[in-house]
Amino acid sequence: MANVPSITFIGGGNMCEAILSGLLKTGHPTSHVRISEPFDQRREYLRTKYGVDVVESNGDAISGKQGMSVSSGVSCDVVVLAVKPQVVGDVVRGVAGELSAAKPLVISIVAGVAIKDLARWIGIDSNVPLVRLMPNTPALVGEGAAGMYADAAVSAEQRKQTEYVVSKIAKEYTWVDSECGIDAVTAISGSGPAYFFLVIEAMEKAGVEMGLPADAAKRLAAQTALGAAKMVLTSDDDVPTLRKKVTSPNGTTHAAIEQMIASNVPEGITAGVQACQARCQSLSTEFGKL
Repeated sequence: MANVPSITFIGGGNMCEAILSGLLKTGHPTSHVRISEPFDQRREYLRTKYGVDVVESNGDAISGKQGMSVSSGVSCDVVVLAVKPQVVGDVVRGVAGELSAAKPLVISIVAGVAIKDLARWIGIDSNVPLVRLMPNTPALVGEGAAGMYADAAVSAEQRKQTEYVVSKIAKEYTWVDSECGIDAVTAISGSGPAYFFLVIEAMEKAGVEMGLPADAAKRLAAQTALGAAKMVLTSDDDVPTLRKKVTSPNGTTHAAIEQMIASNVPEGITAGVQACQARCQSLSTEFGKL
């Protein structure tokens, strides 16, 4: 990447803050960040805590022409679209002029909104480069995973800019070759934290029923999940081998695994992941009507 990109966030919510925090911790200059945020209290919080320009107007955040003190005179290279799916159509239409004029890389972290709809709202002939990025909530604690899809207008340099942004919140990230791959990423890692929360919740409940204090049961289950995940990421063994190594024939773990298999736990997880992917596709259709 040739130069440090100037990044504008449209929407100052939790994911914006996670990326912003990661950027600034690794030396990204405050002069190369702008945020637009509709709520007064949130604007003041972000401005005070991080020392960056935070304005109400989405258009001004992109153009940098009004209300800037820290980033005055700095052009916009990257726009991170971080608003609710229900309002994204109106938001993008409202800044179509600024986007068409500046042609920054637009990175959308809005779940379920397709590239073709973003392009339609900006203007089909605008040729603004577009990336869909699907992070997950562990990004808020620096342990995120993410997937990315780029349209044909995105250059090699802009792919590097995307990786620069995502590396601030995700320890594992990957490009997918087709946009439908983002639905798969959503089904695995985007929504995945909730699956593990469900497992930890069930383990905690079982532990309490067996006599453990609730906090101890929760921490034991959570640390076990964290440790198992680290083994998966660092071991030369594949996941089935790791499971078999800890499952002695006719032992305690074997009894647990056999019961879970008999209760169709693996099939239930697969069905849940598939249901998530299907919902992604239906949401894309719904948001495309905005």
